[in-house]
Order: sequence, then structure tokens, then C-alpha cells
Amino acid sequence: MHGYGYPPEQQQPTRRPSSATLVTLRVVFVALALLSCGLLAWAAMLRLAVVTRKQRDWWLFGLVLALNIGLLAYLGTLPEEEEVLTDGQAVITLSWALVVFVGTVTYYLYTEIRHFGPYGGTRGAPYAGPSTGPYGGGHPGAPTFPAGGYAPRRTVPDP
Repeated sequence: MHGYGYPPEQQQPTRRPSSATLVTLRVVFVALALLSCGLLAWAAMLRLAVVTRKQRDWWLFGLVLALNIGLLAYLGTLPEEEEVLTDGQAVITLSWALVVFVGTVTYYLYTEIRHFGPYGGTRGAPYAGPSTGPYGGGHPGAPTFPAGGYAPRRTVPDP
């Protein structure tokens, strides 16, 4: 009745978190980025990189972290004698923070919704016939179609 578990070369399948948990996490990470004026936007990118395990997301996490460190370094180099930022300094600071915030939040929400979507990130895949998984073929009586949805080419035998 009870087996010995999964073989060592196989990973245990992961469960999808509930919709309420996903929405709560999305709201928390977007609010974290918004309330910190984009300086903690790297946290959303770190979560995305850990969840998706894609190299692109790890690179983007590093880029967002470097941009935030660069913004803090730029603000640190401004002269302390002036109490008010000049127009040029304010435009650079605001546009830098806005680009990081909007870009990070947009990419984070798009990628996470797509990752945890109903198709699990395989949208647009054509129907490739019956399943060849561990439980055999498709439903009995269901028509089988070749990959791509095209009918097979009919050839006439030579007389």
C-alpha cells in the first residue's frame, strides 16, 4: 500500500500554492517595492528567480540590485552643501527610480502570473495527440491528431 518514496534520481513533484497565497505574495512584493520607492524591488526579483529557477531571472535580479546600488551611489556623490536637489539631479533620480520600479513590477507580475497560470508556462503548445505519460493514452474514443493540427499527407500506392 505504501511505497518507499521517490527514487533518488527523481525529485518530488511540487504543489501549486493556493490562489489566495499567490495573490497575497504578489501584493506584498509590489507594496514592498512601492513603499520603498523602488529600492527594495530586488526582493520581488529574488523571489521570482528562486521560484522559476531560470538563468534569465537570476541575471535580471543582479541587474536590478546593481541599478539600486548605482542609484544609492549616485545620491551619495551629490554635494552635501546644497539642501535642495537641482532640477537635473531630481530628474535623473526620479527617472532612475521610476524605471527600476515600473520595469521590475511589470516583469515580476507578468512572469509570475504566467508561471503559475493554468497551463504552467506552456501556453500556445499545439495538441500533440494522446498522452504518453505513465498512465497511457488519451480518453477512449477521443480523436487523435498529429502534432501541429495538420492532417497527415495521403499517398496513393503505386499500381
